[in-house]
Amino acid sequence: MRTSGTALAYADGMSERRQEHAALVALLRDLPKGKSWGVVTERVLECGSALEVWRRDHAEALIPDPHAVESLAAAGKDLQSWEDAGWQFLAILDADYPARLREIHQAPPFLFAAGDLRTDDPAIAVVGSRAVSDAGKRAATAAAELADRQITVLSGLAAGVDAAAHSAALEAGGRTVAIIGTGIAKSYPAANKSLQRDVIARGLVLSQFWPDAPPQPHHFLMRNAVMSGYGLATIVVEAGEKSGARAQARMAVEHGRPVVLTDHVVDRNDWAKRLLDRPGVYVASSLADIIALVDRVLARDTRVGDLIEELLGVGP
Repeated sequence: MRTSGTALAYADGMSERRQEHAALVALLRDLPKGKSWGVVTERVLECGSALEVWRRDHAEALIPDPHAVESLAAAGKDLQSWEDAGWQFLAILDADYPARLREIHQAPPFLFAAGDLRTDDPAIAVVGSRAVSDAGKRAATAAAELADRQITVLSGLAAGVDAAAHSAALEAGGRTVAIIGTGIAKSYPAANKSLQRDVIARGLVLSQFWPDAPPQPHHFLMRNAVMSGYGLATIVVEAGEKSGARAQARMAVEHGRPVVLTDHVVDRNDWAKRLLDRPGVYVASSLADIIALVDRVLARDTRVGDLIEELLGVGP
């Protein structure tokens, strides 16, 4: 059996990276009904090549498959249009795909990136409720302390704690990364459109959805999983019983990532109390406690630990 000569001729006209990207996009778009993107991700990781998976799926003996040619051609055109828009397309096998994120089972097959992409980014997630209290806003300023330590502040660009964390990091002159629950061409909520532009200009915005994807309830849980995977740890400064921050804390524990809960969160939420006996879950009663716990967490990461020691004037 062999692959359609016409389809191969089209693919061979692209760079190796573009071939891989086009094949991945085509595989995801042509996915049989009832199959998830996770199936494609697993096959690509197992095979080591999206293009090889695509070739296997479209191998035939005599008659070229016109849909396969059209699908690959459409993917190539879209990739070019996304590049022209200033967005970087990252496939899970790419060397510049975030290294920590690839470790979790919810790692998306691709990401769209706008801004300063760093493969090994020492990031801490600061998350919380959209309807944020004054106490939550003050706690979110822990982001400024992280920025002072040259630690990337990671959040979801939502209203409330997320926006406060991004803004505090930017005001401190630090780096911040936003992982959003829509396509990268969208801004949600609309009130954060200007903040999203600022994050792109001085940090990074990532999306795991097609560029024009609107906000959907399940997108935000998927986004929380990616935030947990991207970061070294998660700080939950305020959250309710049904908030996305609760879900992220649970997923971070599953991912083996440390979780720091404020005493405010623990006092008000049964889910937080239930997490206290899990390994890697800590409680902080003040901003000083949060930073002390963060320093302990970061010291476990060799590269970041060396940086912390240098900044604090300790160590050899």
